[in-house]
Amino acid sequence: MKKQKNANVILISLFEIAVGILLLINPIGFSKAIIVGAGIVLLAAGIFNTIKYFRTEINLAATGQYLFKGLIALSIGAFCIFNRDSLANIINILTAVYGLIVLVAGLNKIQITADLLRRKSPKWFMALISAAISIVCAAIIIYNPFPGTNVIWIFIGVTLIVESLVDIATAIMNSGEKKSEQKPEPKPEDAPKSEDETKPEEKDAPKADSEETK
Repeated sequence: MKKQKNANVILISLFEIAVGILLLINPIGFSKAIIVGAGIVLLAAGIFNTIKYFRTEINLAATGQYLFKGLIALSIGAFCIFNRDSLANIINILTAVYGLIVLVAGLNKIQITADLLRRKSPKWFMALISAAISIVCAAIIIYNPFPGTNVIWIFIGVTLIVESLVDIATAIMNSGEKKSEQKPEPKPEDAPKSEDETKPEEKDAPKADSEETK
């Protein structure tokens, strides 16, 4: 379970690094691509729910409101695709939302740091560094002192890359620590036997001599 968790953290971090690099290369173009991608997903969900409405028994379909959900998803998806330029210009709202997400992640890392300290783990400082980076970057993203949208997206890209690298280092260090803790202890039968256990015959010898003399 813990190995799987560390593997998931590394995979997610690698994905975030890729997103951060794309933001550094072309922040506005990538933000438009995100909007179009969201629109395509919504269109697919709308088509799925619309088909599901006509393929489901009428009472269940009416209760689930599949047609209504499908039409809403289709409308929002089409709006995102055909208005990606205008949405990209008001993307500052999304940056503020992302800043809040980073802030919540930083506060969660403070909890992780406290847990590691109470467990007396020597790797607590990595979680603390990651928490500090998240909180500082979140404050900058939310405050947004930069003059243009392009700059804030570049900063978000740098934030993603730095945070992800720290998270990968933390996951690798935690994995190494857990392996060292799980080293098998020597089994009781493998332990050296005492003199009393190795020489049972010598203990029984006097009893046999006394029986013969009787």
